[in-house]
Amino acid sequence: MIRKIVKIDRQKCNGCGLCVRTCHEGAIALVDGKAALTREASCDGLGYCLPACPAGAISFEEREAPPCCKVEPGPQRQWPVQLRLAPAQAPHYANAHLLIAADCTAYTRESFHSDFLRERVALVGCPKLDSVDYSEKLAAIFTQNDPASVTLVRMLVPCCGGLEVAVKRAIAASRKKLPLRIVTLSTGGEIINERSIRSAQ
Repeated sequence: MIRKIVKIDRQKCNGCGLCVRTCHEGAIALVDGKAALTREASCDGLGYCLPACPAGAISFEEREAPPCCKVEPGPQRQWPVQLRLAPAQAPHYANAHLLIAADCTAYTRESFHSDFLRERVALVGCPKLDSVDYSEKLAAIFTQNDPASVTLVRMLVPCCGGLEVAVKRAIAASRKKLPLRIVTLSTGGEIINERSIRSAQ
């Protein structure tokens, strides 16, 4: 797949190893005294290593590369699940039933996995903690892929309202006729409201 990935200029690299220590995914290693991207599938393209490089040897490029963070099949169908880290385009979104969930929901409802996660591709986030507008990332996911439906699970707290607004804006921006189901949980984990919108465009 074509995606953003780190590029290292070995001529500029001074071999300090700061990028190796900064890379959260362990994608970079020192090879013959110089930094090298040794695990392409582990590079998430976020570039935490870039500001750590004192020699300016690290940049981004878009090219054919393995999907990031591929894991063995299990209860969760993809990785990462954090919305701000998730790629905008990936094979697991195709014809998928997407679950967009507020961070707190999985810890509030004991039966969260069986009730909501089964047979869905999950994206989780909290607009209060991340302090970002998720609508742009979600619109890219909806536009660049062909998901079958969207289920939003949120809490009955003000900050979760931002997540609902972002999902609705993203669907409208994508111009896709996506069925949208919104489930609201109480702070005790009870389902207190459930709405289905046949086409959220």
